[in-house]
Amino acid sequence: MIRIHVLEGKAFVWNAADAQRIREQHRIIGTLVGALARKPRQNVRLGLPLQLLPEEARLLVEKGVATLLKKPASQPLADDAGQDPLILEAVAAYQKQQEESYQEQLRLASEQRKTLMDTLAERIAQGRAKKQQQKGEEGESLSKPADLEPSFVFPREAMMVQIPTERTQRGQEEVADWRLPSKDWPYSGQPEHEMRYHVFQNLWERGYYITSGSKFGGDFLVYPGRGNVWGWQGVGGTLVKLIKKFKGRTYL
Repeated sequence: MIRIHVLEGKAFVWNAADAQRIREQHRIIGTLVGALARKPRQNVRLGLPLQLLPEEARLLVEKGVATLLKKPASQPLADDAGQDPLILEAVAAYQKQQEESYQEQLRLASEQRKTLMDTLAERIAQGRAKKQQQKGEEGESLSKPADLEPSFVFPREAMMVQIPTERTQRGQEEVADWRLPSKDWPYSGQPEHEMRYHVFQNLWERGYYITSGSKFGGDFLVYPGRGNVWGWQGVGGTLVKLIKKFKGRTYL
């Protein structure tokens, strides 16, 4: 079941597999609105979450392939939440995972350092012997890598930290009934939404790909195939403009 999270009238899909399934199997496009982890300071290419139009989210729910989820009406206070056994257990598990990751990185870094020192041991020993000769000092040249290498230090600040792209554990949530108006889903019973939804549903059932038309002063943009939506046939892919009259309103 595809999980759609609603918040103050907006619907989001956070799971990458669900977002791919929505597009490829159900012809629902949505809009990627999240920053890319590797390139956060740009907005040319965006990532998860996938934001859905209210009509897109409702269609998926009515087809039985998705469910709407929202935060519970009552949330524990911060002081109480800090003493929640589940939260404390999750914090302890995270700290344990971080420590195991640090120890593993420390081991790998130490082995890499040792390999490097073994490779450069002879060159380092020759260099030190040459310096001793220039200073007129006598002594046995250091040749063992263990003698050449100072104590290895791997600061915790240098360790790599994994940044999850989705929640590792689900938080508190409950099912939102799309038939009942609420703060997170205010569309139920609104004539405007009902009109838009029936138009959207009709076009979708006829096999079209539909996206938001707000940038062009309309409600929807309708495409004959997904290649046109994502530019697979070129940037100038053919766009079919369908003018739909519904209760005196024009849909583009």
